[in-house]
Amino acid sequence: MKTIAAGVLDVAYEETGPEDGFPILLLHGFPYDAHAYDDVARQLAGKGLRCIVPFLRGYGPTRFLSSETPRSGEQASLGADLLALMDALSIESAILGGYDWGGRAACIVAALWPERVRGLVSCGTGYNIQNIAKAGLPASPEEEARYWYQYYFHSERGRAGLAANRREFCRFIWRLWSPTWAFDDATFERSAAAFDNPDFVDVVIHSYRHRFGGIAGDPAFAEIEARLARQPDIIVPTIVLQGADDGVDPPRTADRDAAHFSAHYQRRILAGVGHNLPQEAPGDFAEAVLSLL
Repeated sequence: MKTIAAGVLDVAYEETGPEDGFPILLLHGFPYDAHAYDDVARQLAGKGLRCIVPFLRGYGPTRFLSSETPRSGEQASLGADLLALMDALSIESAILGGYDWGGRAACIVAALWPERVRGLVSCGTGYNIQNIAKAGLPASPEEEARYWYQYYFHSERGRAGLAANRREFCRFIWRLWSPTWAFDDATFERSAAAFDNPDFVDVVIHSYRHRFGGIAGDPAFAEIEARLARQPDIIVPTIVLQGADDGVDPPRTADRDAAHFSAHYQRRILAGVGHNLPQEAPGDFAEAVLSLL
C-alpha cells in the first residue's frame, strides 16, 4: 500500500509490477474496492506492466486533504481525481481500465484528455459518461426497477440505511448484481473494510443525488461537468467488456454506445459473469488490457 497527495486527496493505492513497466491504472466501482483487481494486477505484472490500483474518494485509506472540501461523488470529481493521480505519479500516458464508478473516471479522462490515454477497457456501460440533462426521462419499468437503490439514496431514510447497514447493504448488492459469482465471506470482508471510510456515505449519497440533477455539484468541477454535458466522443482504442449475468446493467442486444467511439472499438460479452467483471473474470480483463498494447 502506498499513498500520495493528488489534487484534493491523499490517495491510497496498490502498485504491482516493475516501476519502469508501462503504466496501467485500474479503477474500482461502487460498492467494491481495490481488491477487485488483485488477480488482474498479478497477471499484468507478470507481463512486465506497472499496475496502479487506487482506492476512490470515500473508500479505504484514501482521505480528503481538507475538511472544507465538499464530499462530492459527481462524475467530474472522479475524472479529476484520476487525472490528478496521473500527474502526481508523473504518468504521461497509460492504459485505463475500470467498471462502474471507476469505469466512469476512466471514460472521462479518455474523452477529455485523450493524449494521456493509450487505450481504454470499460466494463458494463461502455460509454460511461452520465447525460445529466436527460436523467429525468423515464426508462422502461424493468430498468427503473434495477435502479431502486438510487431512488432509495435520494431519501434521508436511504442515507440513514446506508450509514447503519453499510456492510449488509453492500453484500446484498454484490449478490444481486453478480448472481452467478460464488464469493466467500473472506473475499467480501477484504473489500468491506473500505466502506468504513468516514466519507463513504457522504460521497455515495452525493453521487446518486447529483446524477439525477437533484443536488448541486462542487463548483470546482463545474467546467468539467459543462464539457461532459456535451457528451464528448472517445477517440482512443477501446475494448468494452460486459457480463452476460450483470444484474444492474445487463448488455443490450443493440450496442448503442458504439457511436461514441471513433478509434478501434470492440465489445465482448462474457457468459457467466456479473457486474464485478475484473474480479469475476480476471483473465478476460487482463487479456483485454494486453490486446491494447
